[in-house]
Amino acid sequence: MAVVEANGFQPNTNARSLKQQSGAGIALVVKGSQNMLFADLVERVQALLRQAGRDAFVYYLDENADEVSCGLTICRERKPLGIMFLGGDLERFRMGFQSIAVPCLLLTSSAEGLGFPNLSSVTTNDEEAAGQVIRFLADCGHRKIGVLGGAWSDSREGYNRFRGCRLAFRELDLSFERERQYEPCRFSMPDAYAAARRLAVRSPELTAIFAVGDVLAVGAIRALRDLGKRVPEDVSVVGYDGVALADYFVPRLATVRQDTRRMAERGVDLLLRMIERGSPPLHEVVPFRLITGESVARLNEAAR
Repeated sequence: MAVVEANGFQPNTNARSLKQQSGAGIALVVKGSQNMLFADLVERVQALLRQAGRDAFVYYLDENADEVSCGLTICRERKPLGIMFLGGDLERFRMGFQSIAVPCLLLTSSAEGLGFPNLSSVTTNDEEAAGQVIRFLADCGHRKIGVLGGAWSDSREGYNRFRGCRLAFRELDLSFERERQYEPCRFSMPDAYAAARRLAVRSPELTAIFAVGDVLAVGAIRALRDLGKRVPEDVSVVGYDGVALADYFVPRLATVRQDTRRMAERGVDLLLRMIERGSPPLHEVVPFRLITGESVARLNEAAR
């Protein structure tokens, strides 16, 4: 104390807060800092946890980072009551989640097939939603449709959206050449902008693009405009997630609206049930809605 007084040291309130929260809070592990859907979910989840008298501390990871390894580190250093993962690579859960003992919940991806006794999940039926997007575009006369963003790995988030696309293409007897009609990218507007330019230049015959996230759709529309293409007159664009920006963008974005309010409520409820009552894991699917917006044009026979 003499050294403290002699050197004028002051208590670190941040460190004190972290110490006090250890063992009492719930960790939110968020994959990707530019995912607008996750930003909405984090805000809603934090509000619900506050109402339940629970503290939350948030960890933002790169979308390619290992969220399970992060969860293990959090358990060692912070001893949380539970962990909610927003986004996840199912293969990483298969390989490493067994070392995590606290109750956990995976939001926006289904953990039903993993079989862990302390892991629940809440998600949307991404496969069905993506299929509806392709069928909607086909009903509007589009036959040459591109897909932008995500990954093809069956363990990565977004795979079910691609699977839904492929099944719909097959069902509607529409051709889909992966090398020409698909372009991967990270969930950010700059990456989507660059990827959409590559896709549009490589496949100028496309009349529509399905971006697997609204943030990607916004980047794609800017890229198309810079290439001299009008949306939707020349190329139609559909997003996914239904974030607030979609309603105010010009043109108003066609998108799959996930019910973030319902997802957050169910996610928090399931996680707290596991923490407070020792409830078994549950896996729920939340309904979605296809919003037609203003970014899709209906083609006449000559334009198909």
